[in-house]
Amino acid sequence: MAIWASDELPCSLAGLPEEAERQLKLAGSAYTQDSVAEQHLAEAIRIAPAHLATQVGYYRYLFYKGRLRDALAQLDVCIANAAAQSGLPADWRMAQPQDADFGDFDAIWARFYLFAIKAHGYIRMRLGDLDGGMDAIVKTLQLDPTDKVGAKILLDVIERHGRDDYE
Repeated sequence: MAIWASDELPCSLAGLPEEAERQLKLAGSAYTQDSVAEQHLAEAIRIAPAHLATQVGYYRYLFYKGRLRDALAQLDVCIANAAAQSGLPADWRMAQPQDADFGDFDAIWARFYLFAIKAHGYIRMRLGDLDGGMDAIVKTLQLDPTDKVGAKILLDVIERHGRDDYE
């Protein structure tokens, strides 16, 4: 399993030390062996703690293992790092559309910030916290009104919650 890349987010390996990349690949190869995979992920993060690939890799590992609370905590780390790298507020609730060009695909940290907020909302929904999920999804759409990151579908899910398909 390739845990260092994302289908949605252009997760560049540029600037990632070779040994950190190797550790991420080893973690993917050892995915079914939790303690081994986690040792490799920890080593990758030790080598390149602020690199997007290590942060996304660790988040994805936790998410796909079903460790949603841990994945949510890792998203907080991701958001804080994206905020520090891009000058955005560490508290995503304080972010405003004029704080960055969120629609610019080359603004990798601003885009990552958006994806992390969207993921935060999704995980909150999965954990049963629909209000928390709604807050994050609404914020994502406020920052990305053309919905380039695809948050609207999650808003639709929250809004349909409790209604049957015929309503």
